[in-house]
Amino acid sequence: MEKPELRKAMKTMLKEKLDGGMHKTLSKEIAGRLYEEEDWQKAECIGITLSNYPEADTYQIIEKAWECGKKVAVPKCLPVQRGMDFRMITDFDHLETVYYGLKEPIVSKTDGVLPGEMDLLFVPGLAFTKAGFRLGYGGGYYDRFLKNYTGTTAVLAFDEQILDELPVESHDQPVSLIITPSQVMDCGR
Repeated sequence: MEKPELRKAMKTMLKEKLDGGMHKTLSKEIAGRLYEEEDWQKAECIGITLSNYPEADTYQIIEKAWECGKKVAVPKCLPVQRGMDFRMITDFDHLETVYYGLKEPIVSKTDGVLPGEMDLLFVPGLAFTKAGFRLGYGGGYYDRFLKNYTGTTAVLAFDEQILDELPVESHDQPVSLIITPSQVMDCGR
């Protein structure tokens, strides 16, 4: 299956399998596994996207990071440059809704964060392999960003998102860890 068809199939499958209650329960299980990880415990600054259903809920993770005294950086997409700028948020009021209902930091209310300042970066996606390769949303923003990111990368995924194989291209960047409700996979990156 080609990437566009696979993206569509994964979105449909996730919406069908993860009703509101199941989504919330499994998101909490993912978060619980994350909090036990040494990479989480050591991280002083995390980079994380703001989830949209049916992605695993990241809002609870952001709140937990604040409770633990961690800095939280979220991406601002730069379409002209086809890049991302991570910005520090200390409150959800520092966000605005942009295209496709996505939330991003308000530049005037936030400070920029350099890639080297983030100890742990959460990478979104629709499907993943145990080797750490991912099927993203098609913009290539994270693959371009990850080329120069040297910290630990992690994925928060539901078990249904783990596939035996995905179409992998030369520019695809694998992640270090995959955290699901049932396991943590070290992808050796």
